[in-house]
Amino acid sequence: MPKDNASTRIYYEAFHDAVERNRPHIAEVQQRLEEAGVKYVMAAWIDLHGIPKTKPVPMSDFEPLCLGKGPQFAVHSISYVPELSPADSDQVVVPDLDAVYVCPWDTSMAIIFSDLYWEDAPYNVCPRQALKRAMHEAAVEGYTGYAGVEPEFIVMKYDDAGQPVKAFDDDPADGFRPRRQAFGYDVEYSIDSMPFLKTLIDIIEGLGWNLHDVVAEGAYSQFELDFHYTNLLEMSDRLAFLRITLKEVAKKHGMFVTFMPKPTVGDWRSGAHINMSMQHESRPGENIFETPEGEWSDESRWAVGGLMQHAEAITAITCPTVNSYNGLVPRVGGFEGGTVTWAPTNITYGFNNRSAQFRLPQSRHCIENRACDMTMNVYLAMAMHLSCSVKGLKDKIEPGKPTDFDLYSKTEAELADLGIRRLPRTLFNAIEALRHDAMAEHVMGPVMRKSYLEYKNDEWERYHQSVTDWEVQEYLRLY
Repeated sequence: MPKDNASTRIYYEAFHDAVERNRPHIAEVQQRLEEAGVKYVMAAWIDLHGIPKTKPVPMSDFEPLCLGKGPQFAVHSISYVPELSPADSDQVVVPDLDAVYVCPWDTSMAIIFSDLYWEDAPYNVCPRQALKRAMHEAAVEGYTGYAGVEPEFIVMKYDDAGQPVKAFDDDPADGFRPRRQAFGYDVEYSIDSMPFLKTLIDIIEGLGWNLHDVVAEGAYSQFELDFHYTNLLEMSDRLAFLRITLKEVAKKHGMFVTFMPKPTVGDWRSGAHINMSMQHESRPGENIFETPEGEWSDESRWAVGGLMQHAEAITAITCPTVNSYNGLVPRVGGFEGGTVTWAPTNITYGFNNRSAQFRLPQSRHCIENRACDMTMNVYLAMAMHLSCSVKGLKDKIEPGKPTDFDLYSKTEAELADLGIRRLPRTLFNAIEALRHDAMAEHVMGPVMRKSYLEYKNDEWERYHQSVTDWEVQEYLRLY
């Protein structure tokens, strides 16, 4: 069995070893930050929902911070589902000096993504540590994962009455609203959006992420950013940093960004498709999903098999809100730009099939999970994708025949005859699958999975107990 390479090791089971990894690099990183004009540093750890948290410190405390002697955190004190009590020890943050980001909107600040330790061991409710552990386990088996994400979001602003409206929508909120061009790909709307988009493009190019394009998406004021893939940890950090960046840039333009998947019925869903490929240490630099002849490999099929085996549990993480499931439907009446959603509805795979959960694109050899959105904890999502794929490769799990047809046109009975499962219809369905999934317990650990399930169950119950405007409109006078 291949051994973990100490020179590329990222997961440390002892606090002391994690700190010692930093020690030789502190002076170099500090000099680089000071030369960039950084005066304030935020060592940012990731909470259960994928949100960065921090305590800013001055550069004068940079070395103690990097040695684990900076601020400590009572992480459980701000958790909705605390697994520890007020009498327990605090968590200690250890910055990852390979994950340093100078804030482009204010270069006096830098964010360093960091890992949490508790009582000298990795904190068991630290999603970034869970991803690092999954990457370590994959490396022991000889595998490395790479991913790109397609982040989508809607830019909004408040009107004079304090109500949220689309930032890029030149029709009046009230009054005459004639039929108009769809927002997606439109040149005029792209031009109207450029004052905001120019700032983003310049920032992402300055970060060296190799931005490929910006897309005016299907919903009005909705955009997608496509930048180059990298290893799973760096991509997760990039997405976390991008979410911060989008919010800060929007504020400077008098707007705000929402990652809510569907703010209105007529909106296209804001997704965040994960595109994953893999390499093996026996063939470094080669994508094992592609054969030398440029075809899809057996390994790609087995990885899909592993992902499909745990698809419902994965979806509980990649589509983690009640609102997420409003988007996983085939058609919507009153849809901007048409009626077909192009969203995945079934647990299957196909070659360039956008109605399937797992798409094998025609332009690249990666597995695209289309059932993901911007509210996901990307660290847990990447950890689950990698671990399920490795399981598929080790066990040579066959996913069955590809579904290279329009799933939207099939009836429930026809899909059942084909043995094709439906994606979870609700958050409740998804979290019940997560509750009984052994891989999820391994990847998250029993404590973090329990906390996640408790929070998501509470979220579902609060939603389920509410009385919506739709219910009042539908039933108040009907019976």
